[in-house]
Amino acid sequence: MPDISTRIQLDRGQSAHTIHLIDAKGFDAWLAAQPPRHRAAAAAQKLAPSAYSSAILPGDGPEDWSVVTVVANVERLGPWCLAKLAETLPEGSYRVEGREPGKALYGWLAAQYKFGRYKKKDDKAQGPRILLSSDPVKVEEAIRLANVTFKLRDRINTGANDMGPADLEAAGAELAKTYGATFSVVKGAELEKGYGMLFAVGKAAGKGREPRLIEIEWGNPDHPRIAIIGKGVCFDSGGLDIKPASGMRLMKKDMGGAAHALALAELVMQNRLPVRLHMLVPAVENSINGEAARPGDVMISRKGITVENSNTDAEGRLILGDALTKAGETSPELVFDFATLTGAARVALGADLQALFANDDTLAAEILAAGEAEADPIWRMPLYDPYKDLLKSDVADMVNAAEGPFGGAITAALFLKEFVPEGAQWAHLDIFCWNGSPKPGRPKGAEAVSLRAAWKVLKDRYAG
Repeated sequence: MPDISTRIQLDRGQSAHTIHLIDAKGFDAWLAAQPPRHRAAAAAQKLAPSAYSSAILPGDGPEDWSVVTVVANVERLGPWCLAKLAETLPEGSYRVEGREPGKALYGWLAAQYKFGRYKKKDDKAQGPRILLSSDPVKVEEAIRLANVTFKLRDRINTGANDMGPADLEAAGAELAKTYGATFSVVKGAELEKGYGMLFAVGKAAGKGREPRLIEIEWGNPDHPRIAIIGKGVCFDSGGLDIKPASGMRLMKKDMGGAAHALALAELVMQNRLPVRLHMLVPAVENSINGEAARPGDVMISRKGITVENSNTDAEGRLILGDALTKAGETSPELVFDFATLTGAARVALGADLQALFANDDTLAAEILAAGEAEADPIWRMPLYDPYKDLLKSDVADMVNAAEGPFGGAITAALFLKEFVPEGAQWAHLDIFCWNGSPKPGRPKGAEAVSLRAAWKVLKDRYAG
């Protein structure tokens, strides 16, 4: 991963090109006040009163040029308002005229991400674009957040051949070592008794790709205990209920929940949040061989609930159920789980909006408000209890997937709810974490979603 710490720097009066900000309501007045050469340059570059439109403005000398860009609101900069400039401007240093970049610092860094693990190095690649700020706290916050975002994107973008359960284990071990946390893992046949659902999902994977439960504990045991859980399905074939080729194409990203859990855990430890952190990643590959779980098999969960496997492609909720039960054994007051869980959530909300299910209205309101503040879009979905009847089984306590196409994201969340620690506030985020097409600051491919909102909730609750 490239060193991004130099791409935003403290403003000590060094030479830099100026970025002028305007918005649609002030566009005409700004244009009218410009000298003729600026109006001509704006017209030649088709500057328009729409977001991300920009133009280079000539100065008195060859290096005296500046840039103007249109933002949604000059009084309230969001994370993405300068991101397109970070992608398109020539290398060099830049300073926003008359104000601090604020949240735009993060977007400036996020825009300069490139996934290059499998490509030849581009010797002609442009050098870094540097944004200046006078606020050392905001600079440090943006660098830390961008660093974990880059790691998250890298992990999801990496092919499943290089990001299997063992690789997630290595990532967890490295994270624990960096921050002096306790690391543990249970794997392979050790899972058969005690983690029956997790073992059933991952037991068909080959040697070296055995299922495992990865755990990190960190912080003062006297501090409030929180649990962060991430679905780590490193590749999802669908199992014996096999996916079609089109449905399997992006299944390297089915460990996106694990990538988010690792990222949020790092933010907690790096910022020394006064909590007792318990991070859990159930890591598997949902493969097919003679040992693969079959439709109709009955699994004994860690909680003791028996589950009939009605769909081997509804595996994420199984591994999360055992992880949620394990988390509950130390009585956390707050639980977050992140999972690329259902296509039904995407049918309901599309790729940009992440689905939130929560068992507590106060927590849900905090997450939604944080999502709004951080431009991290989230939408609350209902935990509609009458739909639990759709999870009834004739032979076991419940099935893992309801028959029929209706309410799939809700029934998946209701399944998880059965394993949520008693008395804990719980938020389940059914995420997509993928950009099908590029947007400013968000290249095509893996993306951090709901991470900034979740981090704001934790900061607001515990940092003060």
